[in-house]
Amino acid sequence: MNKHSDQMVIKALNLTRLFGDFVAVDHVSFEVFRGEIIGYLGPNGSGKTTTIRMLLGLLRPNDGNALVLGYDPSTHAEKVREQVGYMSQKFSLYKDLTVAENLRFYAGVYGITDLSRQKEVLHQVGLTGLEHLRVGNLSVGWRQRLALATAIVHNPQLLFLDEPTSGVDPSARRAFWDLIYELVETGVSALVTTHYMDEAEYCGRVGIMRRGRLLAMDTPTNLKEDALPGLAWDIRGLPLLSLLDTLDECPFVIRAGLVSDHLRAVTSSDTIAQLIINYFSDKGFSDILVNQIEPTLEDIFLALSSDN
Repeated sequence: MNKHSDQMVIKALNLTRLFGDFVAVDHVSFEVFRGEIIGYLGPNGSGKTTTIRMLLGLLRPNDGNALVLGYDPSTHAEKVREQVGYMSQKFSLYKDLTVAENLRFYAGVYGITDLSRQKEVLHQVGLTGLEHLRVGNLSVGWRQRLALATAIVHNPQLLFLDEPTSGVDPSARRAFWDLIYELVETGVSALVTTHYMDEAEYCGRVGIMRRGRLLAMDTPTNLKEDALPGLAWDIRGLPLLSLLDTLDECPFVIRAGLVSDHLRAVTSSDTIAQLIINYFSDKGFSDILVNQIEPTLEDIFLALSSDN
């Protein structure tokens, strides 16, 4: 855990939000400390954005409560927002305005009129020299950087980044995470929602959401060691679909699926490679390659989801 101190910046306790009869967030509890990057992982519709909106005071919980930077967002939303940067799923930028004009507008919302601060932020996110370009002419990756600039222009202590890299290429995603690391090194905390499993590896701790419930929150390493109910394997052979059907019937296989040009299986913890090879051989398959691998966070997510 990358903490600059033991200062708690978020404490959520049994946060719950209903929309009619639909439970969007179901008694979610967690803590975030200063200098942490928390990844909030889950598919669209799992409750990630609704959680953030409650922490910002944009939605009131039906049950439970929270403290954000020492304030209850339900009663002191303005105090929270003064110290928080929020980057929503759809960047709220004005396409007909230039980079500089967009940043100047958002800086004004926070009462930041110092042009030197605005120039500093543009340099920080790598947009120096692009100030006069219209936002509508920028790539998604550059607009993403500008959206981050508008979220940090007032020097917030805490960032809520909601699906910030959705729709951008892997190179731009990696560059954006480098920016997050730089901010966190100064003591800023970040709660980042994503449905990209690989991005969760960049986080100090990861919370896994599904159907409104927080299934687990821990470091990626601990999740891989403790949350998987067995061993992970890569299995290669042909024909793939027949192999997959055969794996689904195997008594010691907990879960199996297709990954690119091979199969991924999670088996009971007492399984050895030869047992898998022998199983396929008994079913009439030959030339099967079996390798035990380190589980991925996707393996963990699927394992947890199957039990809930």
